[in-house]
Amino acid sequence: MTPPLPRRRVLLAAATATALSLLVGGCGLTGDDHRIRIGVSGDSTEWDVLAKEAKKEGLDVEVVVFDDYSLPNKALSAGDLDLNAFQHLVFLAQSNEENGTDIVPLAPTVVVPLGLYSGKHRKAADLPDGGRVALPNDPANQGRGLRVLEQAGLIRLKPGTGLFATPDDIAANPKHLELTPMNAQQTPRALKDTDASVINDGVASLAGIDAKSALFKDDPKSPATVPYLNVIAARAGGEDNADYRRIVELYASAPVQAEVRRSSNGTAHHVELSGAKLRAELDRVAKELKR
Repeated sequence: MTPPLPRRRVLLAAATATALSLLVGGCGLTGDDHRIRIGVSGDSTEWDVLAKEAKKEGLDVEVVVFDDYSLPNKALSAGDLDLNAFQHLVFLAQSNEENGTDIVPLAPTVVVPLGLYSGKHRKAADLPDGGRVALPNDPANQGRGLRVLEQAGLIRLKPGTGLFATPDDIAANPKHLELTPMNAQQTPRALKDTDASVINDGVASLAGIDAKSALFKDDPKSPATVPYLNVIAARAGGEDNADYRRIVELYASAPVQAEVRRSSNGTAHHVELSGAKLRAELDRVAKELKR
């Protein structure tokens, strides 16, 4: 049986940011000392563990769960959340650019490998000539997906291609693979209709796919994956908030990390990197986005 949560988890469907404001305002969440509202996505049970640990120290953590990636940054920017933890640096840079927001990373949480999966073939080299491959269609993840295909030896990208590569940046495709971009959450379903699919390990795990079955994955310890570190984020100016700093420390604690490993089936890798270095990397990514 799942134990009762320290604060109720609020599941927010893909509605509107206005609905979120009404929900949070209606629950009287604004203005409470030491109450911290954290927006997450998916079944992020490590945040429930963190909320229990925080409660012991007098911090009241409200875990707000979203099923639409477009909402947590809007809610944070609007002041309906204090923190969020659902995105990597490339996604954050793109979101800030598109929405005119100033959200900054405080600390990394985990990096989750991106893998090439297949229900028909056992090795990347086995993909047939003209084979169909699904990959994420959002700019924040499509470039990474193309890098996975390149690292797996299936395609070659043009020299100098950056983080935001598209299929137009492919210089060589010797197997004449047919690439099918789609919503990242749909990539597991594509396995039945394609020869392979590029899937985030976390998404694969939620879909019941064994992460160990991937034909190829990028290396979570490689410097090339730093832009894909998931982060705890706040509005600019929150970097020195003492309660936020304690949340960062609690995330790295043994109880929370044990739940990260359990809930991710070992696919999520916790990374230590200073907030200053994360913000410098975010600035670098943002500059590349504007090229």
